[in-house]
Amino acid sequence: MQCRIGCGACCIAPSISSALPLHPLGKPAGVRCLHLDAGNKCAIFLSPSRPSVCHGFKATVDACGSSREQALAILSEWETLTAEN
Repeated sequence: MQCRIGCGACCIAPSISSALPLHPLGKPAGVRCLHLDAGNKCAIFLSPSRPSVCHGFKATVDACGSSREQALAILSEWETLTAEN
């Protein structure tokens, strides 16, 4: 599956514990990454400062569904199921 350009769900729904240039302490779940531009494209996509967890995410039907809304719902549910209590 190819990433849906402009989706941005993987940059909103999950938490990111790695430091990012604009999120030095990581990014909480459900918070829009500050590196997303107005078109929901990652501004640091090709940068070496992009965390490996971001680089390692691959769009799949299981993770992204068939729409941006499904991707947000699926990734949010996965975040909830894997969150440390």
